[in-house]
This record gives sequence, C-alpha cells and structure tokens, in this order.
Amino acid sequence: MERLKHIVLSGCCLGLLVSGCAPSVAVKKTHTTTVKETEKVESKYTGPKRRIAIVDFENKTAYGQRRLGTAASDILITELGKTGKFILVERGKIKKLLEEQNFQASGHVDSNTIVKVGKVLGVNAVVTGSISQFGVKKGGSDYLIVQSKQTIAQASVDIRVVDVETGQILYTDSGKGMARQKTGKFLGLGTKAKYDETLEGEALRAAIVKFTDNIVSQVNKKPWSCRVAEIINQDIYIDAGRESGLEIGTSLKLFHLGKEIISPTTGLVIGRTQKEIGVVRVESYIGEDAAVSKLVKGTLPVRGDLCKLVNVN
Repeated sequence: MERLKHIVLSGCCLGLLVSGCAPSVAVKKTHTTTVKETEKVESKYTGPKRRIAIVDFENKTAYGQRRLGTAASDILITELGKTGKFILVERGKIKKLLEEQNFQASGHVDSNTIVKVGKVLGVNAVVTGSISQFGVKKGGSDYLIVQSKQTIAQASVDIRVVDVETGQILYTDSGKGMARQKTGKFLGLGTKAKYDETLEGEALRAAIVKFTDNIVSQVNKKPWSCRVAEIINQDIYIDAGRESGLEIGTSLKLFHLGKEIISPTTGLVIGRTQKEIGVVRVESYIGEDAAVSKLVKGTLPVRGDLCKLVNVN
C-alpha cells in the first residue's frame, strides 16, 4: 500500500512538471517610483492665469539622446497644466520662433535668448531645464524553480524659471527620481523581462513632479499684469481676457513704461521706470484671450503700457 501511494504521488509531481496539469505561470510585473522631496514654497495668490513657455530640456547624458529632453518637458507641461494656473504656449510655436531667430530649439538657452523669445511670445516666464544624470541598471535572483528580475531607472533633473520682464531667475531646483520594474518567473516558464521605455517617463516624472507647486508659487510672487494692445476711440484693448480668467468688472491700474534699467554686470534689462496714469475697468471679452476696457480715472494709455490688478494679495 505504501509503495502504491508513493507511485501515485510521484506521478502527480511529474504531471505537474510536464503535462497540462501544470499550474498557471506566475509572472509578476510591478512598477514603483521614488521621489526626492523638494522644499515647499507657499503662495496664496489666486488671480488670473499667467502665460508661460517651456523649452525642451537639454539631455546632458549619453542616454536616450534628444528623446529624454522632449519627454521631460512634456511631463512638466502636463503637470503645470493640471494646476489650472497657467496658459501654456504650444511647443510648435516655441520651436518655430527659435528656428526663425537661429536660436537652439532645445538644450541650453541663455538668459538673453529667453527674454527675447519670451517677449515675442507674450509670456510672463520661461522654464528651461536639463537632465543631468540618467541611468538604467538590472539585477535580481535566479534559483532552481523561481527567477526574480528587476530593472531600475534613475534620473536627475535641473530646472530654472526665468522672468521675461527682467531676465532674472525666479526659481531653480534639482530633483532625483527612480522607477523600478520587477518581474518573476516560476519553473522557467513565462516571458523574458524586456526593458520597458515607460520606466524612463516614470523616473523623469518622479524627479519633476515635486517642482510643480514651487514653480506656481514662485511665478505668482510677482504681481499679475497684462499689456495695452490698442486704443480705439475710448476703448482700451488689453491682451488678457476669458482664457486668462480675468473677470468682467475687474479694475486694473495703468502704468506708463519709461526708460529701461540695464544691469551693468549682466547687460540684462532688470526693470523699467513706471508712472501710474490711471485705472481701467474690464467691460467685455473679445477673441480667445483679450478684452475691452474703459478708463475710470486718469489719462488714456498708449500701446504697450502695463496693466496691474488692483488690491490683490
């Protein structure tokens, strides 16, 4: 009887190994990400949206060529878009302008270039960045019937936010992110673990995502403003409206811009003399993001004069 029992058990074990009685393949594939926290910067500003442009990041590593730089800027565009605080300039417009001006379409862009491009695009700030480190490594264990493999992608990203009006750097930061993919095989069955390019995006996102709130806060530290686009009879047309979230009835202070103040050290414009000349009230929207306003007090502005929000914390 004992011998018969032994034969039956042996047959079942053999069947599990070579027949249709084999258990289903246990293949486990998981992704995890790790984020290095950045210092939180708070801002209570809740006014109209700012216009902002993001230049394709420079990839300083030997990995991924230009693909990583484009991916990094895409991720930041997505994250900033989620905040609802910005009007983001389309990449196509930025690229076309850079090419027309014989500037670099991606990679390192100096402050003078940023200011020139930003003013043509009509944005408040430009974000540039670089991938300073990126690497992929593999590891795992290999036993008789169980195999475990993992692929780890690590990224380091640097960013800077430049104020277009003055050329000053509003914010710089560096962050590190990691994404891990784990796979497992049982009894030698299953597919081989292949490199998954989504790991690149996950590692970059992990490095970038914590920058978002700080970018919002730093850009919003500067008072919101727009420009006078045209004056026809008594109508004052300004270059902000419905898309910017500028409400009908909002009062704006008018400032006439005078002489540019240039830094003797950097050669950059660090500001302009301003003279308050009056107040206008937003009356109606035109187009996607423009409005008609009326003079409440003071004197009529000229094209290019500055409009600032009244009584905004």
